[in-house]
Amino acid sequence: MDLRIFTEPQLGASYDDLLRVAKKTEETGFDAFFRSDHFLTMGTRSGLPGPTDSWVTLGAIARETSRIRLGTLVTSATFRYPSVLAISVAQVDQMSGGRVEFGFGAGWYEAEHKAYGIELPPVKERFDRYAEQLAIITGLWETAEGATFSFDGDYYQLADAPALPKPAQSPRPPVIIGGAGKKRTPALAARYADEFNAAWVDPSGAQVQFDRVDAAAREIGRDPKEITRSIAQTVAVGANDAEVARRAAATGREVGELKQNGLAGTPAEVLDKIGRFREEAGVSRAYLQVLDLADLDHLELIAAEVMSKLD
Repeated sequence: MDLRIFTEPQLGASYDDLLRVAKKTEETGFDAFFRSDHFLTMGTRSGLPGPTDSWVTLGAIARETSRIRLGTLVTSATFRYPSVLAISVAQVDQMSGGRVEFGFGAGWYEAEHKAYGIELPPVKERFDRYAEQLAIITGLWETAEGATFSFDGDYYQLADAPALPKPAQSPRPPVIIGGAGKKRTPALAARYADEFNAAWVDPSGAQVQFDRVDAAAREIGRDPKEITRSIAQTVAVGANDAEVARRAAATGREVGELKQNGLAGTPAEVLDKIGRFREEAGVSRAYLQVLDLADLDHLELIAAEVMSKLD
């Protein structure tokens, strides 16, 4: 079971804050450091000192780390032209020596789009655009060196693009898709995803969505086992009840609710919940959403008392 650290810097984090967490992630043996792709805080948090761009951040962190995988849960399709995004991600993959993983979603946070003047199309159009973007980004990366890539879609047209730069990973960085959609999301995952992420659900809810992806993969003749199953859960682990309560409070949630809907409690309790995801839903990777980025002792505890006891 891979454990990955997942941050939400739009809630309030500087680049230096993120770099400290990424370095601790590597030092303590976690598999990867991931971040969200948002420009506006959520809830009652101030968001100070303000947003950081995900791919600028990851490019810089790539040069300060050497082992951990780096990526987004998830880059928003509404924020960037697909061809430009393909260039940015390929460059960060080169900068990292081939450690990038590309989480990609259709976009959803309306207030954020209004705040920064970014168009948020209706859901159907958004997913139509998202499907074209997936085709363009993966197509550019997979085009053989010396060949060109063209695309004639309803929303995007590319003519004889040189499809450069190439990412360090060949034919491309792994693509991560997630979401709860019943038809289009599983179909897109079956076609493009190396990993499907079921976020903020219990083991039975995760299994329902994995089953949809598996069915969509079989429909196009793809082996569902090629798609890694992962989850994302808010985490609050403590050596005792007081520590658990303090870390749950830092997430803005109650201990009981977080134990029910996240990964909270003592190391033994969290190990049991992770085990349920593995046994009941075939999960082999977990993204641990850490919201208090100043609490590096939290990462050390999880590494020593949870990760070290997983196969």
